[in-house]
Amino acid sequence: MIERRFLFAVLAAPLAWPFLASARQVGSNPHGDEDLDCARCHTAEGWTPVESPPGFDHQDTGFPLEEAHAQVGCRDCHRALVFARVGTACADCHSDAHRGELGFRCDACHTPRTWSAQREMFELHSRTRFPLFAVHANVDCESCHRGQQPGEYATTPTECGECHLQSYQSASNPNHVQLGFSRQCEECHAPQSRTWRGASFAHTTFPLTGGHAGVDCEACHAGAAHQGTPRECAACHLDRHEAATNPDHSRFPTRCEDCHTTTAWRPASFTDHSLTGFPLTGAHRFLDCALCHGGGRYAGTPTDCVACHRDDYDRTSSPDHRSAGFPTDCQACHSTAAWQPASFDHDRFFPIDSGRHRGIDCNVCHVNSGNYRVFECIDCHEHSRSEMDDEHEDVSGYRYDSPSCYRCHPRGVAEDD
Repeated sequence: MIERRFLFAVLAAPLAWPFLASARQVGSNPHGDEDLDCARCHTAEGWTPVESPPGFDHQDTGFPLEEAHAQVGCRDCHRALVFARVGTACADCHSDAHRGELGFRCDACHTPRTWSAQREMFELHSRTRFPLFAVHANVDCESCHRGQQPGEYATTPTECGECHLQSYQSASNPNHVQLGFSRQCEECHAPQSRTWRGASFAHTTFPLTGGHAGVDCEACHAGAAHQGTPRECAACHLDRHEAATNPDHSRFPTRCEDCHTTTAWRPASFTDHSLTGFPLTGAHRFLDCALCHGGGRYAGTPTDCVACHRDDYDRTSSPDHRSAGFPTDCQACHSTAAWQPASFDHDRFFPIDSGRHRGIDCNVCHVNSGNYRVFECIDCHEHSRSEMDDEHEDVSGYRYDSPSCYRCHPRGVAEDD
């Protein structure tokens, strides 16, 4: 039996070669020059249909089928049997709804999961020049991209006024149109806010600092009137200026900012003391106000030196001011720079800085250093009493003593009589 089969095979072989050659030509690979084993996708039961090729993994092609791509049939992408002619770019299968205005990388915004994943769209929107915050993140795309061809977004305006013009025009507190407010809503309203209220107006023309920062707008802008609002302190605070009594502000200018800050009325930093008629010079400039204005009282403060410096006057011993009978107008000899050196103008009483008495020491005439009221003239001048008596015999009230000499000769010369 084996011999007969072998003999049949040998005799039939020459007849099979033409058939096999023909079959090879007719059954050439329809998928092009793909070096694939047919058995990976086809079975002996039939070439078609092939729904899920048991031996084929699309991952091996470099284009894995993920999400929605895994749900489509092979012929949706492979409309011809030559698989190598299928492109892998999105635009090879999907028409561009944006007409090229957003670029050609669909995967920059879309994923294989779905074309219209709104949540993902909002995240991707942050890459644009108009990120979506707060309320903007909850509105439907068509709310802003309206009146445009489907998918055409590049020309969508980003100015607030384009979408919120009606809100701008209807605003009455304050009236935006009447006051000529900018339509750049973001100047006052934060994109992160969930409401129009709570606007933070950049009060650049009059910075709101200190106490002004917490004041309600209506306090200065009565009746929602904003234009023409005065900036001078007295426009709002004149009543405080007029009511102030400690000190009395009636002589003060109404420029509150000269002494006060926006933080509070007190403490005030009064800088121009000359307005009081008593300019602060020398050592007075560095004194604490309370040293002169005890108890915080300013009105009626005396301006005479002795009012503050009586103790200095009484304690002075060189010379003793009280015994010498010096006047209490300290400025006659002293300056505000310091008590010493003093510049006593002796010529106000007797010319000691000029004439024949120039250069004489004090103790020559003031023989009692404890009492400068006492002075001697006759001890210096070589005048005999008998000679002076004869010379003044016709002078009424004549006496031979120094006070009498000074009374008749206050300038120290004979021509004084």
